[in-house]
Amino acid sequence: MVIKAENMDLIVKIKFGAHLYGTATADSDVDFRGVFLPSREEVLLGKIPKSRVFSTGNAVSKNTVGDIDEEIYSLHYFVQLACEGQTVAMDMLHAPEPFWIVQSAVWRQIVSERHRFYSKKLSAFIAYARRQAAKYGIKGSRLHAADSVLALLKRQNPQHKLQRVWDELPRGEHCFDLGTDPHGRRLYQVCGKTFQESVAIGYVVPILEKFYDAYGQRARLAAENKNIDWKAVSHALRATFQTREILTHGTIRYPLAEAPFLKEVKQARLDYATLVAPVLEQAIDEVEHLLRQSTLPEQADTRYWDEFICRTLEKVRFAAPS
Repeated sequence: MVIKAENMDLIVKIKFGAHLYGTATADSDVDFRGVFLPSREEVLLGKIPKSRVFSTGNAVSKNTVGDIDEEIYSLHYFVQLACEGQTVAMDMLHAPEPFWIVQSAVWRQIVSERHRFYSKKLSAFIAYARRQAAKYGIKGSRLHAADSVLALLKRQNPQHKLQRVWDELPRGEHCFDLGTDPHGRRLYQVCGKTFQESVAIGYVVPILEKFYDAYGQRARLAAENKNIDWKAVSHALRATFQTREILTHGTIRYPLAEAPFLKEVKQARLDYATLVAPVLEQAIDEVEHLLRQSTLPEQADTRYWDEFICRTLEKVRFAAPS
């Protein structure tokens, strides 16, 4: 049963995590996330907490079945997370009503305007997924990309800037131009690592050498299903699938259609090299292409959400007594 908030402190409380995604197992704990409206005193004194946390588990052991993990964000911090395209906020914004343990008119307003949070900052989902893919990568093309860039840079004066060989840098699936930074400096990415044109070549080379050595070893272990953080990989897959849903359907539908596959990944039931890595790589490539083609704005409608927070506070916390 959905309970309406009797006061405007708790805006929403949602059953979250594996139960929302459809990946819960017999050992899954129960997660809740929510949003609260800060008090008048917290606002006026500038002491608005980011969140309130409650857990029945402890700091030294993993939560188990029966444990409860609850985090309730302040409205201000939740809006910030959503504008940044953070996964936790996107999950909450798309959770179906049966998962709303507590709800309010304010939350319904937020959900009705959730499209105003959509922006190309959804790439944060994919940056996380790409890091996981790189961590356990199998693709030889990634090693080849790093090797080709290293071969060029090692022939250069290490004190020269990257911009000196900019036009000679290899371009391909794993090494490409990434636009410019806020100061107008060109950016180049190779195997998920981004460099400004103004950095010294001697700075770039050891970073890529470290990646090349570590990646090769991790790839060999991943091919044998060793040393893999399966839960992190399942999170990376989930984030990629969710971003694809937003870009293709304008929403995220729960439980996730890929839940059975995600559950098998989380429980380490699949071979990484043949059944998991190819799916993750293909999904990331697809979503990165969709983002490049997307007409989404560069950032969320922060002006609207700033005004929304002000209107809500004025109506609830600062309304003149009748």
